[in-house]
Amino acid sequence: MKSVTIARNYAEALFEAGAAKGKAEQYGEIIDAVAGAVQSDPRIAVALDSPRVAKAAKGAILRNALKGSVPEEVVRFLEAVVRRGRQGLLGEIASAYQALLDTSLNRVHAGVTVARDGDERFEKQVVAALAGALAKEVRAHFQTDAAILGGVVVRVGDRVFDGSLRRRLTTLRRRMLG
Repeated sequence: MKSVTIARNYAEALFEAGAAKGKAEQYGEIIDAVAGAVQSDPRIAVALDSPRVAKAAKGAILRNALKGSVPEEVVRFLEAVVRRGRQGLLGEIASAYQALLDTSLNRVHAGVTVARDGDERFEKQVVAALAGALAKEVRAHFQTDAAILGGVVVRVGDRVFDGSLRRRLTTLRRRMLG
């Protein structure tokens, strides 16, 4: 739990810096890319986590790798994260940052499960219906599960909206038997 709080504090600091410059979304993309690079390449993770590599050298590595392609504020932020030994939290910082960004942009992520792949028009209709119902911008993440038989199951945060044919049949069965 402590690491989540620490990551959120770092994310808030970066978010405030990005919002002040009007670059909150750009900073989010950058922190996601850096966290993804660290997670996907074990050599980077080992170099950043190794106690044998001086913190100043780690900062210099980051500065040289990001030079010219990333705003100076973000480079200084990453150097501060490394200097304080929090580089292992980059993934959590990126997640917390995205949550802050989503809140500020009145945006939610929805997991949408359908019985079979739909076309682009269907997906747009689902997103539009969710946006109308939730009064927020919806970023839908579609997946397929034939077990629901038909209909749609939507998960937004901890809420689940189950409009599946399987649930309807189960409800009907209970009514008939009970």
